[in-house]
Amino acid sequence: MFVVGLTGGIGSGKSAVSHQFEALGITVIDADVVAREVVEPGETALVQIAERFGDDILLESGSLDRAKLRQIVFEAPKQRDWLEQLLHPLIRERIMDQLENSGSGYAILSSPLLLETDQHLLVNHILVVDVPVETQIKRTMARDNNSEEQVRAIIAAQMDREERRSRADKLIDNSGNEADLKAVVEQLHQSFLKQAQQDWEQDHGR
Repeated sequence: MFVVGLTGGIGSGKSAVSHQFEALGITVIDADVVAREVVEPGETALVQIAERFGDDILLESGSLDRAKLRQIVFEAPKQRDWLEQLLHPLIRERIMDQLENSGSGYAILSSPLLLETDQHLLVNHILVVDVPVETQIKRTMARDNNSEEQVRAIIAAQMDREERRSRADKLIDNSGNEADLKAVVEQLHQSFLKQAQQDWEQDHGR
């Protein structure tokens, strides 16, 4: 399976790009969705989190109190390290299962932490959605109702924009409108189908 890794900073428009590929019939696996699935009630990871942090980390429904956990790990790096060591292998395993079961011509792994974790080892091609930092701030403030200070702090905690750009096999400049984005995605889609076919032919000695 030819896999495209899709990433970008907050407010860059990864979701908009994902939706465009899905509209073209491509399987998109969202690492954020998988990360939520592995801590749902009934999952062993949630039991281990509750054992470590106490039942106060759970909502009345039995689901994880994400806001409370986020605050704990933000204030205590050792707790964040423990949580990452627990969750990252589970997330990776589930992503691999979903990639193997993908039925489209190629698959996309959409992940904000693609380049910060070993998830980039699961992909053949890295596609980075990019906009100027000021655009990131403006879009995120409008979307999440956060202050400029909050958004700048989130951006500062993410991979540096220039480093992310330097590691891309392909960049999408998402500063334009929806029609511009659609045209770029359709062009990339044809390119990825061709690359996937070439990879398949090489693997099968054609």
